Amino acid sequence: MINKRLLIKNLLAHNDESSFYDKKRQLNLHSREGKGKFLKHICALSNSNPTNNSYIVVGVEDHDNEIVGDDFFDDSRIQNLVNAFLENPPKIQYENVPFPNLPKDKVVGLVTIKPKSKVSYFKKGIHTTPANSVFIRRGSNSVPVEGEIEKNYQNTETVIGIENSSRNSIQYTLDGVIDFMNFRHKDMSPKYHVFKELFVICWAGVPHKSRDKTFLSRVDIELINEQIKLFYSAQDVVTIVFDDDSFTITEYVPLGLNDKTSYYPLEQQTIHFFDNGYYKIDRKMLFQPPEFNRKMLYHIYNANMALLQKLQKGIALSDRELKDLENLPSTFMICYLNGFDEAKQKLIDAKLLLKPFGNIYLSFKEALRVLRKMKYDFQEGSK
Repeated sequence: MINKRLLIKNLLAHNDESSFYDKKRQLNLHSREGKGKFLKHICALSNSNPTNNSYIVVGVEDHDNEIVGDDFFDDSRIQNLVNAFLENPPKIQYENVPFPNLPKDKVVGLVTIKPKSKVSYFKKGIHTTPANSVFIRRGSNSVPVEGEIEKNYQNTETVIGIENSSRNSIQYTLDGVIDFMNFRHKDMSPKYHVFKELFVICWAGVPHKSRDKTFLSRVDIELINEQIKLFYSAQDVVTIVFDDDSFTITEYVPLGLNDKTSYYPLEQQTIHFFDNGYYKIDRKMLFQPPEFNRKMLYHIYNANMALLQKLQKGIALSDRELKDLENLPSTFMICYLNGFDEAKQKLIDAKLLLKPFGNIYLSFKEALRVLRKMKYDFQEGSK
C-alpha cells in the first residue's frame, strides 16, 4: 500500500519534472483553456509511459518545489472529462493528500495516470488543440508529434523504484491516526474505524440532529494508510454509515431562497474493503434539483445581477444587500438548474468580484463544484 504523501515527496525529490511526472501550481478546469492544457499533459504522460504509472502533482510552486497546496478537488467526474476528449483514454485517479504544514482547507492534488499500451489522441479539439493531435513527453515538456510513436520503456524501473520506496508502514499509519485524533481535530470528537484489520479511516465533524438523522458539518474524512482525504467541505453536510466491509458517505448540499434553506442529497460515496488488501470506491449521483416558481426566480435573479453591477462600479452595499450577496452563488445555481442557461457563466464571471468576501467566495467554489459534478454525471448518463 503506497503512502501518497511520501510518494509526492519522493517525486519532488527526483530532480525536476520529467517524462513521468509534471507539477502544477493549480488546476483550472472551469475554462476550455485550462481543460485543454490538462488533457494535453494526460495524453503526453500516457503515451510516454506505456508500462508504468505517471503522475501530476498539484499545489507545488514550479520554481522551487515549495508545497503551497490547492483547494480540495472532487475527482469523481474527472475521468469523464478525459473520456470525452481522448481516444484510448487512460484511467486516471485524482487524490487529495493532506500535508501537516498546510491549512485545513488546502491539500496537494495527486493525479495518477495508469499505463495503457494503445496511443491516446484527441478525438475532438479543445481550445488551441485540434482533433487527432497526439502528444508525448520530451523531458519536462508535453509536445505534439506526427507519425508513429515509438514505445518508450525507459521510465519503468525508475517509477517502480520510487513507488516501492513510498510503501506505507505501521509507523506512518499510527503517526497519521495520532495526528488526526489528537492535534488536527481534537476539538471535534474525532473517530476512527479499522476495516479488515488493515485499513484505517478517521473522520471528524460537528454533529447536529434533524428528524432522527445525525448530520455532520465541517467534515474531514481521511484514509490514513494512503494519506488521502476522502471528503472535505466547510459548508456541505454528510451522513456516515459503516459496517465491517464498507464505509458510506452521503453528501447533502444546502439550497434555498429568501433565507429558507433545505438540504438535498447530492452524492453517495461507498468505500468497499476486501480481505486481499484492496479497496474500491463506488459513487452514485443522487441530486434532484429543486423546482421554484419561475416568476419569482426572474425577480431574484435580476436583483442579484444588480448587486454584481454595484460591485463592478465600486458602489458600497447596504447590510441587507450584503446579506443577499451571501446567497448569490446558491441562487445562481438554482436559477441555472431551473433553465436560466446563462446563470452559470454569470457566476463564473463574478469570481473576482466575490473573491474579497471570504465566506461568499467559499460558497462560490462550492456551487461550481456541484455544477461540475452534475455536468459530468449528465454526460455519462447520456451516452
